[in-house]
Amino acid sequence: MRTLIFLFVLLSQQGAFAAGNAPSAGGNAEKVSVLGPEHVALVINDADANSVQIGEYYRLARNIPAKNIVHVNIPKAKAKLSLSEFTRLKWEIDSQLHTEEQVILLAWTAPYAVECNSITSALTFGYDAEQCKNTCAPGKANPYFNSSAKRPYAELGMRPVMLLPTDSIARAKAVIDRGVQSDAGVFRATAYYLTTSEQARNSRAMYFPPTGLNIPRSGLAVMNIQSDKLVGASDIMIYQTGTAWVEGLETLNFLPGALADHLTSVGGDLQGKGQMSILRWLDAGATASYGTVSEPCNYWQKFPNSAVMLKWYVHGATAIEAYWKSVVWPAQGLFIGEPLAAPFGRQ
Repeated sequence: MRTLIFLFVLLSQQGAFAAGNAPSAGGNAEKVSVLGPEHVALVINDADANSVQIGEYYRLARNIPAKNIVHVNIPKAKAKLSLSEFTRLKWEIDSQLHTEEQVILLAWTAPYAVECNSITSALTFGYDAEQCKNTCAPGKANPYFNSSAKRPYAELGMRPVMLLPTDSIARAKAVIDRGVQSDAGVFRATAYYLTTSEQARNSRAMYFPPTGLNIPRSGLAVMNIQSDKLVGASDIMIYQTGTAWVEGLETLNFLPGALADHLTSVGGDLQGKGQMSILRWLDAGATASYGTVSEPCNYWQKFPNSAVMLKWYVHGATAIEAYWKSVVWPAQGLFIGEPLAAPFGRQ
């Protein structure tokens, strides 16, 4: 009953998809997102040739101002930083930031963790030592969760961070290109939500929007499916599931700006082998994804809330906003992809 009430309030009374409150294609409604290139701080590791190359590619693709480029030096970067290593890195980044920059993009694959924290959350909020005492404990609340804030640093004193993996030059460029292409908008697309046979990984399925949900003027259909895999879909804008390994990715077509993730223990361990890395979503054609870097013990609050993410994305939020606004306890969660993708920004 609690879940039904939550969904009703979120999707109806708060105006998430109500026709009278949906952003107007005519441009009269207030924009959900105001983020642009001038609000992005782009962090490049000068000791990593791929980071330098992709950083420049992104700067040109998104017209990031030169003053927004932050240079750091992390030789022989490893997956996980110690607290002392992170403290130095955070100081180096913070000392080069400007007040107008609202979000941060890291142009590298590693480092992606700080002890049990993800690097994206550690840079956003600072290192959470309490979470690392027990990674299965509840986390600290994200003030940006389901927030109407448009300038998170100016309004909340936080800069959400996303990581653009650069271990593959081809993949990184493709992700950037898809983000830019998403600016053209959406004609027809589908959001797929799969409840699988892996019961422990279905903890957020109660927040999956229902099949047939009407989202006026969006061009987006919703499919809520009981299945272990999605096969042959060619119109994917959102794909969320719960499984350790996602099967059938090679049969799918993701549209520019697509968001995709799977609820499992360590999908955010980008270089891990025990479960599917969220890098595979980018390989398959998604533009952004999310996963935890340490054992979260399947709290739904540590993963994207599907109803909240859909609400913000379909109303014109960027990928970084929609993802960050959807996670209640993000300390262990790694956000990756192209932050400014906004396929519904022109709707």
